[in-house]
Amino acid sequence: MRKIIFDIETRNLFQDVGSNDAKDLDISVVCVYDSETDAYTSYLQEDLPKLWPIIEKADMLITFNGDHFDIPLLGKYYNGDLTKIKSLDLMVEVKKVLGHRIKLDTIAEATLGRNKIGHGLEAIAWWNEGKIDQIIKYCIEDVRITKDVYDYAMKNNVLKYKDMGVIKDIKLDTKDWEKKAEVGAMTFSLGF
Repeated sequence: MRKIIFDIETRNLFQDVGSNDAKDLDISVVCVYDSETDAYTSYLQEDLPKLWPIIEKADMLITFNGDHFDIPLLGKYYNGDLTKIKSLDLMVEVKKVLGHRIKLDTIAEATLGRNKIGHGLEAIAWWNEGKIDQIIKYCIEDVRITKDVYDYAMKNNVLKYKDMGVIKDIKLDTKDWEKKAEVGAMTFSLGF
C-alpha cells in the first residue's frame, strides 16, 4: 500500500482572508512522505504540478487534521477530487476515542518523547520574512512526527497523551486503517 503522509503550511491566516474556510487560504509549502520511495519532499505552491502524480498514485493519504484542513486546501489547487483517495486523519481517529480534539504536539510528546519544532503562526511569519528553508524544515518535521505517530499506532494500537500531568492511553482500532479502498485510480494530471 502506497501511503502519502503530508502537511501544509500557509502564507496567511483565516483572519487575513476573513473566512474560516481552509480553501480561502494560500499554500506556502506542502511537505510529503512517500512510503514507496521512503523519502521526504517539499513543494511550494508554484511546484504543485510536480506533486499531483505522487498524490494520484497514493492508496491512502495520512494527515493530522487533514480531512478538515489540508485536503480541502490542497484540493483548491487540484483539478480532480482528492476526497476520492482514502484518507486517514489521525486527529479524527483520536477524537472518536476521546470525544474531543487534541494537538499533534500533545500526542507526540507523550507517545514519542519529542515535540514539534514550531507552530503554524511562526511558519506564516517565516513566509513574510522570506525564510522558506525554515518553513520547509518545520513542515517536514511535522510530517516526520505524523509518520512516527501513525507507525506507533499501527504497531501498538494505542497513542498516548498527557492530561493534567498524567500520561494516558488512547486505545485505537487500527485493523482497517490499511485496508484498500474500493475507489478506482485517478489520473487527472497524468499523461496517457
